[in-house]
Amino acid sequence: MELKNGCYLIKLRVGNGVEYYYKDGTGWFKVSTRGKKFKATSEQVLNHLLPALAGVKPGVLATVLHKDVSEAARKTLFNLRLGQNEL
Repeated sequence: MELKNGCYLIKLRVGNGVEYYYKDGTGWFKVSTRGKKFKATSEQVLNHLLPALAGVKPGVLATVLHKDVSEAARKTLFNLRLGQNEL
C-alpha cells in the first residue's frame, strides 16, 4: 500500500455540497461544490482541513479516503484527474 499524498482524497462536506482536495503530480487541487477546479497550495489545503478536523466550523465534515482501501475514492480520484467533475 502506498502512503504518498497522491493516494488520498480529502472530502469536505459543507452544507449540501462537497469539496474535494487531492494531489496530482506536483501540486494540490481543490474541486469546489460547483465542480470548478482550482490549484491549491499545501497551506491552503491545511487551512481548509484543520478547522473541520478541530470542530471549529460546525456543519463541516472532513473525510479522508485512501485509493487502495476505498474503491469509491479510487474512482473519484481517477475522474477528478481526468477533469470529469460529474461524480
